[in-house]
Amino acid sequence: MDQPGYDAIADLYADTFPATYTTSLERAVVAAFAELVHDSPVDGVILDVGCGVGHVAADLVNRGFDVIGVDPSGEMLRVARGLYPALRVEQDDARLGTVEVGGRRIAGIIARYSLIHIPPNEIPDVLAGWASRTEPGAVLAVAAQSTDDAGAVTEFDHAVAPAWRWHPDRLAEALTTAGFDEIWRTVSRPGSGFQRFPEVHVVARRR
Repeated sequence: MDQPGYDAIADLYADTFPATYTTSLERAVVAAFAELVHDSPVDGVILDVGCGVGHVAADLVNRGFDVIGVDPSGEMLRVARGLYPALRVEQDDARLGTVEVGGRRIAGIIARYSLIHIPPNEIPDVLAGWASRTEPGAVLAVAAQSTDDAGAVTEFDHAVAPAWRWHPDRLAEALTTAGFDEIWRTVSRPGSGFQRFPEVHVVARRR
């Protein structure tokens, strides 16, 4: 569960990324995800897996949702609690082995640039675990650094922790195999600053 790399840079991370979103596309994707959850037949909580310092989880709370932020880094969660005292956060990794939702259903799971740190051979088990905890109609949104190499999953030199880039089709295939049907995706090109690679957002629904 520990994430020593992010523990060491938690305060620096908060200073480097003070805004909730770095691009208008990220903002639009989260807004569209929120609308899908709102319209879903599943009424329950949203889990923000890899919530970091809590920016997106807090934005979803402001949109009227019951949200639990989940992150393996205790120090990132410390910062999140300082920034958003009313936000519920739990220390756990993407496997969600200890997160309790109090008997409520899970209406949505959002994982922005967090699954990239899971070794690719472990991703099927992680996604299958999410499918087992959700009901048909629950909404999933995943963002990752991507690659243009068809079918590839490629390790890259992330500054904090081991990480992998996923070709969009490969990521969508993994979601489909786990029990989630793709609704739509976006693929953006590399940009300035920290956006060195293409990036993909895939939004899917539990079948």
